[in-house]
Amino acid sequence: MNKLQAMEVFVQVVDAGGFTRAAENMQLPKATVSTLVQSLEESLSVKLLHRTTRRISVTVEGAVYYERAMRVLAEVREADECVALSRSSPSGRLRVDAPTGLASEVIIPALSDFLERYPDIQLELGCSDRNVELIEEGVDCAIRGGRQLADSSLIARRVGTMRYATCASRAYLERYGQPMHPDDLVNHHCVNYFSARNGTKFDWYFEREGEKAQVSLSSRIALSDSYAYTAAGLAGLGIIQMANFLTDPLLKDGRLVTILGDWTNEPLPVYVVYPQNRHLSAKLRVFVEWIAELFSNHAAMR
Repeated sequence: MNKLQAMEVFVQVVDAGGFTRAAENMQLPKATVSTLVQSLEESLSVKLLHRTTRRISVTVEGAVYYERAMRVLAEVREADECVALSRSSPSGRLRVDAPTGLASEVIIPALSDFLERYPDIQLELGCSDRNVELIEEGVDCAIRGGRQLADSSLIARRVGTMRYATCASRAYLERYGQPMHPDDLVNHHCVNYFSARNGTKFDWYFEREGEKAQVSLSSRIALSDSYAYTAAGLAGLGIIQMANFLTDPLLKDGRLVTILGDWTNEPLPVYVVYPQNRHLSAKLRVFVEWIAELFSNHAAMR
């Protein structure tokens, strides 16, 4: 038995909450994962996990071993990377998750630069508008926007800012007219955006010369995907409020029209988040630095 491999597999099983998910994250057969954990328990003469047909849980001894194993594995990775960085560039598989629109419009068009800088990194970029469970799903980091990040188990580094435009199609405005104040929105058709994770609908925020307005909208339609949301606005289903990197091209070619132009929208901070109980590897470190550089040079993200 490779003790370090068994230790890493055990940590992955605890983080993922089961053998199947851990095997998928590590790209190992489930039988191998199970055998390594069992061999580790036999070598320690102690039970690390309680197993049932539905779930696994950590024993008291397993919890103690988990904390120590985390430290040992972090030290080993750091030692490996110190040597590796002296003779080569960062390498290995890196799993990242980003919102669909942000990935498509900002990150992917610039990715050739990252891949040329770090040819030994195999990047897996998940694109969705839901908040993934980083540890359970084996994701190294995620790019998220939010005024408050609810998960305190994550380290968050601010890398940019999203600004929003409130707009509608010409067909909608010809039929319903333009609101003159945020309070007028309650008398209009607006398209809501909701969290794919928990169904929360997001309020709209406005500011003008010190006057602030927060509008909670009740609408006939709500969507959880940024492209579908923008399409609803283009189809004349209602007024939308969406990030500039998506609306700017549509405003320039006239397919959407800005409304409430004398009001500004409160910018939304953008973060790269990653688990705090994970060593910041060289490949993750260079990706975070690259994203921060990309956003600082992008007009819609700074």
